Amino acid sequence: MASAGTGTARDLRQDVRDARRVVVKIGSSSLTTAAGGLDADRVDALVDVLARHVAPAGGGTAGRQIVVVSSGAIAAGLAPLGLARRPRDLARQQAAASVGQGLLVARYTASFARYGLRVGQVLLTSDDTSRRAHYRNAYRTLDQLLAMGAVPIVNENDTVATDEIRFGDNDRLAALVAHLVRAELLVLLSDVDGLYDGNPATPGTSLIEEVRGPRDLAGVEIGSIGRAGVGTGGMVTKVEAARIAAAAGIPVVLTSAVRAADALAGRHTGTYFHRTGRRSAGRLLWLAHASTPRGALVLDDGAVRAVVERRTSLLPAGLAGVEGEFSAGDPVELRDAAGRAVARGLVNFDAREIPRLIGRSTHDLARELGPAYEREVVHRDDLVLLRP
Repeated sequence: MASAGTGTARDLRQDVRDARRVVVKIGSSSLTTAAGGLDADRVDALVDVLARHVAPAGGGTAGRQIVVVSSGAIAAGLAPLGLARRPRDLARQQAAASVGQGLLVARYTASFARYGLRVGQVLLTSDDTSRRAHYRNAYRTLDQLLAMGAVPIVNENDTVATDEIRFGDNDRLAALVAHLVRAELLVLLSDVDGLYDGNPATPGTSLIEEVRGPRDLAGVEIGSIGRAGVGTGGMVTKVEAARIAAAAGIPVVLTSAVRAADALAGRHTGTYFHRTGRRSAGRLLWLAHASTPRGALVLDDGAVRAVVERRTSLLPAGLAGVEGEFSAGDPVELRDAAGRAVARGLVNFDAREIPRLIGRSTHDLARELGPAYEREVVHRDDLVLLRP
């Protein structure tokens, strides 16, 4: 673990100051009251910080392009609907999100308007952004908003989400959005001022100022650190989001909302996650971290080696079985004979078509069933390997 006072640390924080396109994720607890409902003063205080960094309309070099990934829709809808706490059932969560999302964007619109800045609402689902055409469209929309001087306010589309609203979180969404818009920095703001080596309420714990890789987190009890009462995340989701972004070549600053100004100015606050990898093909990051497999394809040993070691497409000849119900274009897991998931990809056939393809060559299939069957089951451009 490096000291914040080293020359390397100073250089890296200069990288933070130099970042032109930045994604800022704001947690529910930083925007709402403990009982639910938006806290206008807290929203305004955050916008005061963000607006000072935003470039004027039309771009230029005087400022930054900032994308806000904002939690708070469900929390904002609690009080107006008479709910004392975040509901557990999906239907009431979605009802609260429906009411709260409008209130949230209205509050941001009014707050940024004090600086002559416009905002644009962008609601995303992981299913949309793992598909090639939808991914490109999401990028173009966000890129155009930024080019026109607007501040995108991004949230997951909670009102129609199913699995996403149950296990998804906006920390992970922020990491994926940072990759989508080709950001140079991700800032995660919450009610905790950084990553500690234990519960910060326990005497003797200390702030981890820098994370260069997994070794810096060895022995850290991340699951016991911080959890907002009106949000879905905790420190686990923030660290995982930081890992995703860092692996995609994007540095991350994790700190509290009250220290947002220090974080964006590049001052030493919170925890800094170093880049650990390079930018990968855009939507494959979504496929790996945000898609929900609809089923599974079982591969024989030769196909596993071809896909994992040689990075080839999955052909019908390598199939050994199929599980689940899915349609062409859905994400599926690719499993070995022992049931271990080795990859994830977008399948080109419906589940009901797979049995007739198992173990057969594309040439034979084309001759018997037509030219539409002379193709890959999963193309390598739509396939991502999973970590062991």
